[in-house]
Amino acid sequence: MDLTAVRTFVAVADSGQFQEAAAVLGVTQQAVSKRIASLEKELGVRLFTRTARGAEPTADGRAFLPPARELLLAEERAAASVRRGRRPLRVDVVGARLAPAALLRGFHETHPDLDLDVVTLFDVESALTALRSGAVDASFRAVAMPGRPLPRGVEAARVCDEPVQLLTGPGHALAGRASVTPAELAGHRIWIPGIVAGTEWAAYYASLAAEFGLAIDSSGANFSGALQDALAASGTVATLVTEETRLTWPDGHDLRRIPLLDPTPLYPHSLLWATANPHPALAALRAHLVGSRPPRTAARTWTPGWAETVRGVFRP
Repeated sequence: MDLTAVRTFVAVADSGQFQEAAAVLGVTQQAVSKRIASLEKELGVRLFTRTARGAEPTADGRAFLPPARELLLAEERAAASVRRGRRPLRVDVVGARLAPAALLRGFHETHPDLDLDVVTLFDVESALTALRSGAVDASFRAVAMPGRPLPRGVEAARVCDEPVQLLTGPGHALAGRASVTPAELAGHRIWIPGIVAGTEWAAYYASLAAEFGLAIDSSGANFSGALQDALAASGTVATLVTEETRLTWPDGHDLRRIPLLDPTPLYPHSLLWATANPHPALAALRAHLVGSRPPRTAARTWTPGWAETVRGVFRP
């Protein structure tokens, strides 16, 4: 549909005069008449009735007016989305309840004037594709996996090392402990349903299991609340969660979060971005993340060796 003709239609409807609409649009009255005639031909209806007072919308014209205004608003939003400095910063987070989302909320609170568009992509490969195409401006990920370095033109920097904790029900053998070592989890059933092969979190938990001799069961679907229900009812099943994962469960479940120490496994969150991305808010996000988290003070920590290869430096 010719949006110029739609804009002309709205101008005539608002002014009630072809001549006045022509003055508003900066064109001749003849041009206005031609645009309206062309639009009426396209729609197959008459939009105006000429009267002594000017131009009155017909019943079809009145019906068309609200969606015509919406078309013009959509055109403006589309143009604004790509105007330099006005398009929202599009950032991918792996999950709305995880630490990267909290980091992004902190950035938004510090810079409320900057528009954000938050998306959730499935895995690091989807994030890399979106970064290289410009579909997103930044992504929070665990980044590289064994044998899969970052592609040229994409940079990364570690922004948050999040401790992993044990989550159990009240009847579990470890439920009363103030802390547990990873080695003590050997022989216990660690159930983390929904781990998908080929993802960065699958690579992380595979490395964790190999390092400490754990048996991680990833069978079953990760339905909302099902894992918490199973933990509450079992004395043998436990799971692993990251420290800032936001979980809720009924009061009667009495689940226990237990820190892992000596060493503390850390899940490595990094920010990824395309080197050539010109979005002005991207530099602000990177600058904010430089000092957003104090260093971890745990005496001993562990991360997979492949994660240690990500040592990007911020250049705000």
